[in-house]
Amino acid sequence: MGPFAGAVIRRAAAMIVDSVLPPLCLACGEAVDSQGGLCAACWAGIAWLGPPWCEGCGLPFEFDPGLRAHGETLRCGACLRDPPAFDRARAVFRYDAASRGMLLAFKHADRTHAAPAFGRWLARAGDELLSSADLVAPVPLHWMRLAWRRYNQSALLAKVAASIVERPLVPDLLVRARHTPSQGAFGPAARRRNVRGAFRVHPRHGAKVQGRRILLVDDVFTTGATVEECARALRRGGAVAVDVLTLARVVRPAAA
Repeated sequence: MGPFAGAVIRRAAAMIVDSVLPPLCLACGEAVDSQGGLCAACWAGIAWLGPPWCEGCGLPFEFDPGLRAHGETLRCGACLRDPPAFDRARAVFRYDAASRGMLLAFKHADRTHAAPAFGRWLARAGDELLSSADLVAPVPLHWMRLAWRRYNQSALLAKVAASIVERPLVPDLLVRARHTPSQGAFGPAARRRNVRGAFRVHPRHGAKVQGRRILLVDDVFTTGATVEECARALRRGGAVAVDVLTLARVVRPAAA
């Protein structure tokens, strides 16, 4: 099948889907032109992230200090004081009142139809990380939580993003060695304690990690405790570098 025929088939399939399920805004539910989109008002309300940011954790800066023009690396104070276990982290948009609803619906309310759009946004925002990755892997759920939720939202995101840039995806590269309470109710220190030692490389994928650059995909970067613990597990397994790509990121006020 040629590329033209493939495009025609995809367009026809999209038209059929639109006729059965009218396209609605992922955030507010208003009618939009195509599946997996945002209405103009919701698009304008999303705080999309981009440079200048910390080249380590991806924290956005309020202004560009101009250090890159002199060949210096931009790092936030936290990364300078205590470098994270991962190399680079990037996120698509800020986790706030405008984005929270559609993220929680995707994560907890079976709104998995949003995965293709979210994955495309990830691929654009994380192009540099994806293009340099040897392997792409999601942050795993414990099997008990996966059985209850029925899907791993991070795995859905990773699958779409990896397929767009044609990078190898290993959905079970990491496993949760123990069940942990949800991170939602914990502060930064408690989050780190909660996930300490909770991840390991799947025994059958040990050789795949050796000497590789791994890209971890997750839905939200809050304090970084979970992805840091995943990065430590990958480094113990022989990974030479670990990057992190998330759909959203909590950005706390500078005074916090």
